[in-house]
Amino acid sequence: MTRKQRRLVLIGSCLAVLAVAVGLVLSAMSDSIVFFNSPTDIAEKNVAPGTRLRLGGMVKPGSVKRGDELRISFEVTDGAKEVRVAYQGIVPDLFREGQGVVVEGRLEPGGTFRADSVLAKHDEKYMPREVADALKKSGHWQEDSGKYGGQYGGKTQGAAK
Repeated sequence: MTRKQRRLVLIGSCLAVLAVAVGLVLSAMSDSIVFFNSPTDIAEKNVAPGTRLRLGGMVKPGSVKRGDELRISFEVTDGAKEVRVAYQGIVPDLFREGQGVVVEGRLEPGGTFRADSVLAKHDEKYMPREVADALKKSGHWQEDSGKYGGQYGGKTQGAAK
């Protein structure tokens, strides 16, 4: 073998090992790569209590209950299923019923989701594709609420037509 051939074999071998390593890492993290799970995903996957995850959907109208010491409870829905969420802390200014929300925390044994952070989105135009698809499937999508937007693969405001 010539020097050039040995170098090509070495480079090819290194690239193959790197590709296998990346494949193994991605397959091990496949459940962690999800940005959030919908209430239907949680019900279908039979998520074990104590599991840390993100839950996304819409705040169900009429479900928000505020208590003492900044306690708040509400239901997150994707139109098909609901998950009760309990949180203690200050919620974002944009948090309200009927608004999209992503909460991060743990599922408790009783089925309540104990959140340690709450994120509210600012406009229906920027709804994550997964939430919009779940709302369309369940028949709760409103056509006047806008298209997918911004970083989620839709048209951006001010884009050329």
